[in-house]
Amino acid sequence: MAFEGLSERLQASLAKMRGKGKISEADVKEMMREVRLALLEADVNFKVVKQFVNDVKERAVGQDVMTSLTPGQQVVKIVHDELTKLMGSEVSPLTLSNRPPTVIMMTGLQGAGKTTTVGKLANHLRKKQNRSPLLVAADIYRPAAIKQLETLGKQLELPVFSMGDQVSPQEIVTNALDYAKEHHHDIVLIDTAGRLHIDEDLMQELVDVKEIAKPNEIFLVVDSMTGQDAVNVAQSFNEKLGVTGVVLTKLDGDTRGGAALSIKAVTGAPIKFVGLGEKLDAIEPFYPERMASRILGMGDMLTLIEKAESQMDATRAKELEGKMRDASFTFDDFIEQLQQVKQMGPLDELLGMIPGAGKGKMKGLKNAQIDEKQLVYVEAIIQSMTKRERTEPEILNASRRKRIARGSGRSIQEVNRLIKQFEDMRKMMKQFSGQMGKGKKKGGFGLPFF
Repeated sequence: MAFEGLSERLQASLAKMRGKGKISEADVKEMMREVRLALLEADVNFKVVKQFVNDVKERAVGQDVMTSLTPGQQVVKIVHDELTKLMGSEVSPLTLSNRPPTVIMMTGLQGAGKTTTVGKLANHLRKKQNRSPLLVAADIYRPAAIKQLETLGKQLELPVFSMGDQVSPQEIVTNALDYAKEHHHDIVLIDTAGRLHIDEDLMQELVDVKEIAKPNEIFLVVDSMTGQDAVNVAQSFNEKLGVTGVVLTKLDGDTRGGAALSIKAVTGAPIKFVGLGEKLDAIEPFYPERMASRILGMGDMLTLIEKAESQMDATRAKELEGKMRDASFTFDDFIEQLQQVKQMGPLDELLGMIPGAGKGKMKGLKNAQIDEKQLVYVEAIIQSMTKRERTEPEILNASRRKRIARGSGRSIQEVNRLIKQFEDMRKMMKQFSGQMGKGKKKGGFGLPFF
């Protein structure tokens, strides 16, 4: 995931401070040297690094910190606060029009993932805000752009307004806005043209489209893997168009993450959304405070809970909670939960959201390597059971286990291990429910794995 190298370096330098009962200016100076190196290696803009280090140092050597009972913890909090401020302090909500439709103009260079982001954002707004989006194909220069947007529209069952590639973008946008009003679409997402590099013709066309569309939001889509170049691109677009927000794509990739830490400080434009994968639902609002917590190894339980709740029906969660309490939880229930966990995202990413679990700090998770292929093997074993065996695991004798192993292509030992783990989990869930006590709220969000 993004920030992995930065996260390791910052956590290592802050770990030295956490346990200290007393710190000196020399301690702070040494820590800030390591923090500076970590940020520069992550490709954070050097001016941003200088300002960040000065701000942290100024607060860290203040009288309140030096005379505190827990100065090490205070310094960690200061770094967390300044990191949050660097990325925008608060989540920046979408600016909606008082008179629909709300127009969002999507801009960016070719290869940043702009067209896919148009589809993802439309899908997000429909699902999370109950909006009725219209996708507008205004990129007439890249042959595949219009086709790509139409394909996305079909996949998502969302309307796409297109007039082909022989009509000017200005005319397409003018007609699209009329169409949106006639058909009661309250969100219009305009996919504009990109280039491999910034040029005057591109910028003039975007300025013309802006004049016609009068957008409520001008989003710049940037590839977070381009590092410092992403910041330079953001500056150029912002000077010409007045960018109101940034969408960072590929933040799940093996990237140093410097763009995310630099863009807000350099351009003033907040990061509004982040792309976290290939799937069409892999986009989410950007929360600076949550990202700062994840970078510093403090976890991100709010995002984890939101992911879980989005995959779990509340009524079904209550049913499963009851089954867990009386130990009637079946293999069918188990596999349903397993599939829902997989839909939440990569397991190592979910693990990183649990405070203390990142980097194997939680007991039992040290150096844990999560092989998601194992989940496929678990599903194969369960699906090789009969319906009765899945609901009554106590009937799984030796001959049945042998047949299940043959059917799933796994070993007897693996089948035995899964059944034992399942039985242990049922016992644990029953005990846990009993210890919660009567009248207390039970359950969390329906996922026994967490």
